[in-house]
Amino acid sequence: MEKGPFSVEWLAQSSRGGGRGMPGESRPCPLDTPRDPEAAERRSPGHEAESGGAAPGRSRTKFSAAQLQELERSFREQRYIRAGEKRRLAALLNLSPSQIKTWFQNRRMKFKRQTQDAR
Repeated sequence: MEKGPFSVEWLAQSSRGGGRGMPGESRPCPLDTPRDPEAAERRSPGHEAESGGAAPGRSRTKFSAAQLQELERSFREQRYIRAGEKRRLAALLNLSPSQIKTWFQNRRMKFKRQTQDAR
């Protein structure tokens, strides 16, 4: 039996970390390469590395006081953000639309906890 890209042997080898290529072909795993922490900070404004035992990967976004003020104002007006408003806020605050979306998700959960605790 041939060890082609869909044979049982090839699948077994690839599941053991043999990579995605043909048998015998070796590719470096992107997780094995060292990360450049300075490059992560340069990715977009509003990012700063947080000290502590955080998991490796994307650094936590540290919002400025002005960014938080505008996000909170927008949240008071409307709990769920529309696509157009998300893009407008992202451009205004120099953040990505996904950061805006995530902030709103987290803020809704914080609001939910606060209202449940008040009961």
